[in-house]
Amino acid sequence: MECMATRWSEQAAYDLETAAAMYSTGRWLYVLFCCQQAVEKMLKSLIVLRTQETPPRLHNLMRLAARAGLEVDESRAESFRLLAAYYIETRYPEELGSLAAAATEPLARETLEQTREVIAWLKSLSG
Repeated sequence: MECMATRWSEQAAYDLETAAAMYSTGRWLYVLFCCQQAVEKMLKSLIVLRTQETPPRLHNLMRLAARAGLEVDESRAESFRLLAAYYIETRYPEELGSLAAAATEPLARETLEQTREVIAWLKSLSG
């Protein structure tokens, strides 16, 4: 199971690096999407480490945090709720226009910074 946890963690790191790359090219919507993916995958890594089970095939960050046995403060819960919109809605082309318009450079920058902090926090919990 430790190998599976490592793979999830490595994918989280890759998605975080991709978010930074998307930021450098001005693709704000994909910064947000990749940030959501990084947090989701790091939570799944933590689930594997803590439960010795394959993580569930779901994308709700709060449910994943609960499955990992985490208590999430309101600040992180708000970050998780923001990121949730950029996972589900980016799959549907009719939603991309309004989401892209709302995905600004300041939002992308702040989300990337918050995601780096969340990932560091989750890594600190994985021992």
